[in-house]
Amino acid sequence: MTQVIFLPHDKFCPDGMVVEAEPGTSILELAHAHHIEMESACGGVCACTTCHCIVREGFDSLEAADELEEDFLDRAWGLEVQSRLACQAIVGTEDLTIEIPKYSLNHAAEAAH
Repeated sequence: MTQVIFLPHDKFCPDGMVVEAEPGTSILELAHAHHIEMESACGGVCACTTCHCIVREGFDSLEAADELEEDFLDRAWGLEVQSRLACQAIVGTEDLTIEIPKYSLNHAAEAAH
């Protein structure tokens, strides 16, 4: 099992959390399985940027982002070199430390209804 540390986030994980993950699980699936309700407006199909996360440790152990993910990441708030979409970043065998950015661009949630 791989250890994944979610750093504290005011809204989704105030105290932070350390969880064990099966390799092959996406960071988004792992977060939701442990009640860290990070946003995923598209349902986790790489069609938005709401699940943007920053891999603070273990980034190089992840498979490289494909062109579609890179295109969406270009639109993410607070983009960093170690940014990934949590729906596309698949846990391997190396431990990870994940930061959920303070803000995301969620036009569905921000639109007037």
